[in-house]
Amino acid sequence: MPGMIWLSHPLVVLLLVALLGAVLLGATVLFWRQAPARSKIPRAQKRREEALRRMAALAERLRQQEPELDPKPILELPLEKLVQKMLADELSLESVLCSYLEEALKAHQEVNCLTDFLDECEDQLQALKKLKKSERGLLYGVPISLKDTYDCMGHDSSCGLAQFLEKPAAKDGVIVKVLKAQGAIPFVKTNISQTLQSYDCSNPIYGQTLNPQNLKKTPGGSSGGEGALLAEGGSILGMGTDTGGSIRIPASFCGVCGIRVTGYRLSYSGVASAVKGRKAGITVAGPLARDVESLALCLRALLSEHMHRLDPTTPFLPFREQVYSSNRPLRIGYYESDGFTQPSPSMARAVKLTSRLLRDAGHQVIPFSVPRTEYAFFHLYQGTLFADGGATLLEKLQGDIVDPSMKNTVNSLRLPDSLKRFLAWIWKYIEPRVSQTFEMLCGVGTPKKLWELHQAVEEYQQEFIAKWRSLDLDVLLSPALDPAFYIGYPAKANSGERICGAFGGCAVYRFAMGRGTVSPVYEGGGDLGQEPDGTQVTRHSSWRSFYILIQVCTQCSFLLKNTRSASFLLLLEAHQKFSLLSLCVAAEYTDFPDDPSMGSRVKGSINILTGWLHDLWSRWGGRAVDFLWPSTSSCSPPVQLLRCYPRLQ
Repeated sequence: MPGMIWLSHPLVVLLLVALLGAVLLGATVLFWRQAPARSKIPRAQKRREEALRRMAALAERLRQQEPELDPKPILELPLEKLVQKMLADELSLESVLCSYLEEALKAHQEVNCLTDFLDECEDQLQALKKLKKSERGLLYGVPISLKDTYDCMGHDSSCGLAQFLEKPAAKDGVIVKVLKAQGAIPFVKTNISQTLQSYDCSNPIYGQTLNPQNLKKTPGGSSGGEGALLAEGGSILGMGTDTGGSIRIPASFCGVCGIRVTGYRLSYSGVASAVKGRKAGITVAGPLARDVESLALCLRALLSEHMHRLDPTTPFLPFREQVYSSNRPLRIGYYESDGFTQPSPSMARAVKLTSRLLRDAGHQVIPFSVPRTEYAFFHLYQGTLFADGGATLLEKLQGDIVDPSMKNTVNSLRLPDSLKRFLAWIWKYIEPRVSQTFEMLCGVGTPKKLWELHQAVEEYQQEFIAKWRSLDLDVLLSPALDPAFYIGYPAKANSGERICGAFGGCAVYRFAMGRGTVSPVYEGGGDLGQEPDGTQVTRHSSWRSFYILIQVCTQCSFLLKNTRSASFLLLLEAHQKFSLLSLCVAAEYTDFPDDPSMGSRVKGSINILTGWLHDLWSRWGGRAVDFLWPSTSSCSPPVQLLRCYPRLQ
């Protein structure tokens, strides 16, 4: 038989054997690379289960001491009232800790937000009871939750990485020491995103944390466990960290309050990080709570001489009570768009409403334009974030299982620099922002270029500060965040611009000023908000379908990556723009507060089509034009400001 003749040929048999061997070798190498994770992760998960059982046992012991305890009145108290009652001995420390232990366990069952239980909280409670009234601190008896990255003696600070497991901290971090000295009782650690560089909250060790407002959505990241626990009532005060939105995004998504303080204002000693050493895009510690007054009380406790003594690199600048309590009218700058990304309809409405309320309250509200946002985000912020081409980050992920929320980033970083530059060249004619992201992922290259980058950062900071001072502003109000995304959203997005669309504005402002920013409470449980008549505006499944369609269209470009045909590029762009058009016709994302009729929706869609045709005309006419969405339409662009590019060469 012909088939048998072929198989009998020694070269064919040898080829089949070699192919089988290559497959087995690849599988072996893959298994070997992930061996540390496969052994450590199950042990970490078992340790968490045991810790939560001890937590439940402590709650039961405390409950037995006060069997008639009703936790509801305690859980409803704001932080200041709670502290006052404990200082006056109107509430026992045991009743408060028991209430929050029980509520935190309930919250964890629903949203998977805890990574560890701090057993020492029971001993600390007993030590606090022995203090004289004059020795009690500002946070006396307050149960406090900590992001997983905060060092607590005897506990891991994993950053969602297997490499950091089974390396318990030798001592408490500086902030944990100060909190304990002020009478706070750290009792749990909360979940984070892997490497802390995703705005989802998921890692291969502890799994996915859910948004308590909507279990189909993410609580945000990387401090998502804190946001979810606070929103569920399982904690009254928590500590997170923030580089480009890791406190503010969970605060916004979960409907709580958070503040990213000015750089170096709080000590970062004893806080773990996947990538340390960044001096330009610095990460800071900061609190999350249910209201702004609680954030202020926490900062009063932290900004102390005690913290300066423990960490002399932190300047001793006490909380300025006279500034916080002042009734002096403020000069407040605001912008609805930074010219780089467009806010969602609900966010634009929130800025307008807040501006009006501030003006009515007697404050001066002044329009502000962010200088060179695109340059600041891509060349400065991303340039410092990936200055080494992601080498340090990839080193930390070696032997680990990569979480789905990080796969796009990690796969891009693992590409050879030559391929990254080639892809940047290809994407230059399709999605220039994606092209810039690939260029930044290559790293800065030489020490001289790194020095030039740091110099550029300083120059931009001075430019931003000069503009700030020219208007004599006290505060800047900005639309920094989109509503909550669905779980796994970062893995579904196909370009860096989707990421910067989420927090580009707040990242650039924080990057330029080094100043703290606050995420307020937003109504609507992570949806797009409400119309004036109370109608809920929601993001529907077509929004995700839109991204899938864009993903398919853009990935087709790689099949023809050796082609520079202008007609092909125009055809690809037509797919993208008409996908956007069909989405707006369906009115699954757009927002029409004035006339929510199909006629208004079609009008907005026609404006989008007209703008795209204008884009083509500008391109083939050899002119570069910035095209803003027509003011006659109340349709808000879902992704970004459209930009017209010069004619293809």
